[in-house]
Order: sequence, then structure tokens, then C-alpha cells
Amino acid sequence: MGGKAAHEKGTAHEFSSREACEAGKKGGQAVSQDRQHMSEIGKKAGESSHGGGQSGSSRGGNHEQHVQASKQSHKNQ
Repeated sequence: MGGKAAHEKGTAHEFSSREACEAGKKGGQAVSQDRQHMSEIGKKAGESSHGGGQSGSSRGGNHEQHVQASKQSHKNQ
């Protein structure tokens, strides 16, 4: 309720889109450092993209998704 009350009082900080973007990047970088967590996310995504079952590959996603993920990963370094 603290955030809601501060907004009602007019004393809450209003983030600009730039501040929000920077905060999001920091959060994403912090989460991506946890390799165990990222592995679990990847496994869940792979299972959902294959209807919950395992295919012949231990990696989830198709070739194009892997190419996109690689590009994104290198862009964030």
C-alpha cells in the first residue's frame, strides 16, 4: 500500500521512460548472471514449445530461435 499511498499524496517518484529502461536493463543483467535460473527458464520454454514432451534434441527451440538468442546474447555483452 505504500506505493499507492505515495501516489495518492503526490510524493511518489515518477520514472521517465529512460529511467525505466535503465532499471529494466539492470534487472535483466542481474537475472541473466544466475546461470541455474536461466537454465531452468530455457528448459521450461523448450518443453512448452514442444507440447510438454522431449524431442530428439536436448535444446529447446528451433534453429531460428537459437540464432536470435545468440544475436541477443552477444548484443548484451
